[in-house]
Amino acid sequence: MTDTTDSGPGGYAAARLRLLQEGSRSGPPRRSALADLTDQWLAALLTGGVESAGIGRGAALVAVGGYGRGELSPRSDLDVLLLHDGTADRSALAALADHIWYPVWDMGLALDHSVRTPDEARGTAAEDLKVQLGLLDARHIAGDAALTADLRTAVLADWRAQAPRRLPELHALCQERGERHGELQFLLEPDLKEARGGLRDATALRAIAASWLADAPREGLDEARGRLLDARDALHLSTGRATERLALQEQDQVAGALGLLDADALLRQIYESARIISYASDVTWREVERVLRARSATRPRLRALLGGRAGRGGGSGPDAGERSPLAEGVVEQDGEVVLARTARPDRDPVLPLRAAAAAAQAGLPLSLHAVRRLSAAARPLPVPWPPEAREQLITLLGAGESTVGVWEALEAEGLITRLLPDWERVRCRPQRNPVHRWTVDRHLVETAVRASALSRRVGRPDLLLVAALLHDIGKGWPGDHSVAGETIARDVAARIGFDRADVAVLATLVRHHLLLVETATRRDLDDPATVRSVAEAVGGATTLELLHALTEADALATGPAAWSAWRGSLVADLVKRVSAVLAGEPADDWSTPQRTTAEQERLAVEAWRTGGPVLALHARSEALAPGDARGPEWAPEEGTTGPEPIGVELLIAVPDQPGVLPIAAGVLALHRLTVRAADLRAVDLPKELDTAGAADGVLLLSWRVAAEYGSLPQAARLRNDLLRALDGSLDIVARLAEREAAYRKYPRRHGVHAPPPRVTVAPGSSQLATVIEVRAQDAPGLLHRIGRALEATGVAVRSAHVSTLGANAVDAFYVTDASGAPLKPLHATEIAQQVEQTLTGSPPGQ
Repeated sequence: MTDTTDSGPGGYAAARLRLLQEGSRSGPPRRSALADLTDQWLAALLTGGVESAGIGRGAALVAVGGYGRGELSPRSDLDVLLLHDGTADRSALAALADHIWYPVWDMGLALDHSVRTPDEARGTAAEDLKVQLGLLDARHIAGDAALTADLRTAVLADWRAQAPRRLPELHALCQERGERHGELQFLLEPDLKEARGGLRDATALRAIAASWLADAPREGLDEARGRLLDARDALHLSTGRATERLALQEQDQVAGALGLLDADALLRQIYESARIISYASDVTWREVERVLRARSATRPRLRALLGGRAGRGGGSGPDAGERSPLAEGVVEQDGEVVLARTARPDRDPVLPLRAAAAAAQAGLPLSLHAVRRLSAAARPLPVPWPPEAREQLITLLGAGESTVGVWEALEAEGLITRLLPDWERVRCRPQRNPVHRWTVDRHLVETAVRASALSRRVGRPDLLLVAALLHDIGKGWPGDHSVAGETIARDVAARIGFDRADVAVLATLVRHHLLLVETATRRDLDDPATVRSVAEAVGGATTLELLHALTEADALATGPAAWSAWRGSLVADLVKRVSAVLAGEPADDWSTPQRTTAEQERLAVEAWRTGGPVLALHARSEALAPGDARGPEWAPEEGTTGPEPIGVELLIAVPDQPGVLPIAAGVLALHRLTVRAADLRAVDLPKELDTAGAADGVLLLSWRVAAEYGSLPQAARLRNDLLRALDGSLDIVARLAEREAAYRKYPRRHGVHAPPPRVTVAPGSSQLATVIEVRAQDAPGLLHRIGRALEATGVAVRSAHVSTLGANAVDAFYVTDASGAPLKPLHATEIAQQVEQTLTGSPPGQ
């Protein structure tokens, strides 16, 4: 045996370090070698401890858990059981344990240890499921081998006898853990061990197999588990810590250590592995439930049979062999969808889609055996598809939530990429935007699920569902995914049998699936050029109707930050205006002065008379359209924490003067109000007040805001701070800088370095102004900084349209020169560059 004491260069510490630094050995060989090396060291410690403690036979050292499986990652815990037969006295056992445990602790290794007799170990396992799971992988290290063998035999016998009771407990534990840690295959910073589809679930599958009640589908499972272990090894080595969470800042280094191109390639490999484990878990747990259900139904029938009371068929309860037809060649059996005995996949190319559609419509899982038989024997569909195949695909997509599980079953056996070859490029593809909660492929399926709930709103639900499935298909290709997706959508639509007119509609929907939401939230809808451009892109009322529903389904399937009643109302307003243009009505001319409401006029008159700002706050209900006030002026008492409506309108009238937009935005930021939309324009005063004394006019700022922490400030306090900011007695820049400095004292543990701001000119967006678009990381005071940067260039801000998605802000500003005309192209580019430099080079408030 090699000397593995940690006292010299030939000891365990040095040997362990050499092994971990050895570039030629990684993966399973390194994990196994590390376990063997550790075995030798601990065996030597046990031998020395037995001699010093005066213990003869009757003691063994046993590895459990991951160490018991021989899978030691660089920073894994050592799970060790000191097993004894109960004949040694307590002091001798304590001395033996100390002789083993203390050197491990001195090495700085994490140790999960216990000292028990076999009966004590079995008793603890009976009470603690996690202990029992660890003992299922018990492996002898050193000492009395018979003691270890007897324990293994007893533990496995206990587990098999108790499986009907313990497996439901294990299933509940897995589900609770998955809800707490999320699904590994969709997380940007996944926990490789605890998340659903991770290493814990793989261990649970081993435990199920050990129970002899069911076994997981083996194809690809060991390889998937091995890839997760390899990623964990590289993570341990790159961080030097025993961490299971693959943080964003570690992903490139881990990818490099594994020989992968980049972090996206790493995540895609991890997602594919997690998907295999998750699918195997779903299939295996269904089989466990089926077996337990059959056992519970068999016992009363058996008792009735033995008692002579069984009638024909063996007594009460469902017949396990009973089959209910669902579609041609497709039946239900034991709560799953299987193929009929007469089904011939080799002669029926539509059968995979027919079986999937029947399963989804019935809300039942597609059995593993059926999917594998279809994958192995089904003939490819002719191109273009026959009408039945297209109808079955649409039926599958329109089934709602049950579509997801069936789609995953088809995908697990490669049937989706066989039906839709372009799917391969988006399969398991990560999305770095934190607004997205799914990978690209799952997002497409989720969008179809959301679209199915909106299908009654459109005249062509088939086109809506297929567009939902294809709208992001271009993300597997370089460049603008909408442009690439249009080409792919044309090919796929023709492939599955749509006629030329429908192909054109689907291509338009994919090309412009972001048009409505981006226009509604970032452009001035009162500008006729905005509405006309959307009408020209859409082309017809039917396409507009479909695009409206697709926009909502896409946003709802993206994540909670992508859709709200406010955003929906803006899109609906745009759709209404575009519909009017498509119906032949002329777009409103922006050059015509906008109508001023009675309240706006009242505020403007008061601002003119007082020479200072006047404001009003109004609550907006989720169900109300923009402009429909609910209740009187909103001015809650300071310190109240009652529920705040989703939208709050803030109207500010102020005598015209430079810097109004950044000053007002700065005051809102100081009061922790998040700006969702903003508009600034001059207000016409009543003719009797339009005198020389009012030559400077009044500006009206309309804001839609939300309180950052749930409660709105008092209107009087807002007005007072705005008044002080306008007269210079409130230094907004300094106050925001103080807040930013305070934030920097408490950096986020897993902070992400945000990309720099980008400022561009949107050509052709308006005939009466130049549109400057700013994309930046959202932060307190961002709109104030942008406003100051624009004011410094000398342009006039005609209106602002603010959109925030997660941590990303996309703001559009309609600006003119001093004469009120749009900027010259070269001047506009210079302005955009100047604003970008200001935002990039200056911290908030500077």
